[in-house]
Amino acid sequence: MTEAEDKKQATPPRPNQHVMDIFIISLMFFAMLSFFDFEQNSSQDIPYSEFKQRLRDNDIESVLIRGDKITGNYRRPIGDFIQFDTTFPPMEDYDLFPLLEENDIEVRVSSAEQSTWTLLLINLLPWLLIIGIFMMSSRMLRSGGKGFPGGGVFSFTKSKARLTNKEDIKVSYDDIAGLKHAKEDLSEVIDFLRNPGKYRAIGAKIPKGILLIGPPGTGKTMLARATAAEAGVPFFSITGSEFVEMFVGVGASRVRDMYKEAREVAPALIFIDEIDSVGRTRSSASGLGNDEREQTLNQILSEMDGFKGDEAIVVIAATNRPDVLDSALTRPGRFDRKVILDLPQREARLEILKVHARNVVMASDIDFEPIAAATVGFSGADLANLINEAALLCAREGKSEVDNSFLERARDKVVLGEKREALMSIEERERTAYHEAGHALTAFHMPYADSLRKVSIIPRGMALGITEQTPTEDKFTYGQHYLEDRISIMLGGRCAEQLVFDEVSSGAANDLQQATTLARHMISEWGMSDKLGPLSFHSPDESFPGQQMLAGKGYSEHTAELIDEEVSKLIRTNEERTKFILAEHRDELDSIAAALLEKESLSEQDLIELLGHPAAKK
Repeated sequence: MTEAEDKKQATPPRPNQHVMDIFIISLMFFAMLSFFDFEQNSSQDIPYSEFKQRLRDNDIESVLIRGDKITGNYRRPIGDFIQFDTTFPPMEDYDLFPLLEENDIEVRVSSAEQSTWTLLLINLLPWLLIIGIFMMSSRMLRSGGKGFPGGGVFSFTKSKARLTNKEDIKVSYDDIAGLKHAKEDLSEVIDFLRNPGKYRAIGAKIPKGILLIGPPGTGKTMLARATAAEAGVPFFSITGSEFVEMFVGVGASRVRDMYKEAREVAPALIFIDEIDSVGRTRSSASGLGNDEREQTLNQILSEMDGFKGDEAIVVIAATNRPDVLDSALTRPGRFDRKVILDLPQREARLEILKVHARNVVMASDIDFEPIAAATVGFSGADLANLINEAALLCAREGKSEVDNSFLERARDKVVLGEKREALMSIEERERTAYHEAGHALTAFHMPYADSLRKVSIIPRGMALGITEQTPTEDKFTYGQHYLEDRISIMLGGRCAEQLVFDEVSSGAANDLQQATTLARHMISEWGMSDKLGPLSFHSPDESFPGQQMLAGKGYSEHTAELIDEEVSKLIRTNEERTKFILAEHRDELDSIAAALLEKESLSEQDLIELLGHPAAKK
């Protein structure tokens, strides 16, 4: 027998704490039951004259006389009451007892004084409840909520991080297509978690925190989980919003508890998703210089600084708003290594489609190349959703395998929206056809525009029609000529309506909004104005309450007027250019509109047959 076992055997067994808990709960239950019983025994208070009349009507079954009080039971419920009470009049009523005998009423008489036990129970009831609640609260505080259903009221200070053991992580790097550079950046972390002694021996310090930066749906969470699986370590995951509660200090307590749990099973990996919800720049502009969010952030920083050299714990955080993070969070020694997860390019999209198609019955002649080329700007999550939508369409139509037609239809549904029925009049349908024809014709003749893919007057989503363009290759920057062509194309529908119907409609509202927004970016942020020059007039971040008010616009009212003038000038210039193109090619405009009214939807090949091959795009 070991020493620990001897001590365990020598220690007298403690009384079962659950017995005490059951006793306390029972005490509170019976106290409350007694209270409710008193409340439920409340009866109808009636005048003495009504009591006499109900005796004559034989509505009363029994009475209890206690001093000058009379209580009793009705033979049947009267309203919501089965009991009553009344009071003797000041003078003697010699008719009462003969009346009781005449109607064969059960009569009981008792002392006017309440029993000692009843009075004692009534007086002790509030104290019993208070003592019971206090004892339960003390017990829950000492145990941290353990042993109580749901962890108890006080378990909100415990960590909400979900622990996944290394054996239960079912994803690896082989399941993640693309993200080649991101996986290479994290290979060092994997090696450190596998062999921390190798790095300690040489004196190397692995980054304590790694920040995954990328748009939503690019696979940040999956990459972190796969990193833990590749390293073979436990995986703690939590979102930044789960730290923060309305009570100050709760978030900091949860941070401490999470790091404590990670140290107990180290080496381990902690993943904090959406860290920008607690890691935003600390500012006094909001008037909340010491709020719960800041205390939580301070505790995260403190825990990272408190890592010892022998603790093999790596923290990975994810965000799509690195611009709002506090500088103290991203300085060296904390989240100083940044891993960028961009939207996948064409080759990566092809790989992602193949990965998500593994568990779907695909046709033997399936070709993912066209879909990969037509999904510029799709994230990994978007591509996974596309494959699932294709499978749903296939199952809905009773087919046994997914072919390219289902992929194409699924893409249209994801990008353009679900088809819907819209009861348009003949005039509205014709106007919509010319509107979309205006977009398409302008795009066809613009030298820097993306290729036309589809034009349709089938209502999808909130739109009555669509004109879709697809870039031939992924773009990371946009030239001024390309952006000006984009504005002209956006105005094409409105200009076509004005040319054909001699008026404009509300159908161009979204086009005007997009064109104005793009023009304002060009003028105020990207320096595409000769009058204003190479200057940026970007306003302060509006995500911080009060910051824009305190900082101001960052430029004068005169500059603001110049920006408005330049935006208006840019829109007007491209509007005139669009009107000229449509007027010059009016016959082509009519041809496209007529084809749309006939077929409702035109593909890229249909447009080539109508208009010929477009000139080589610059």
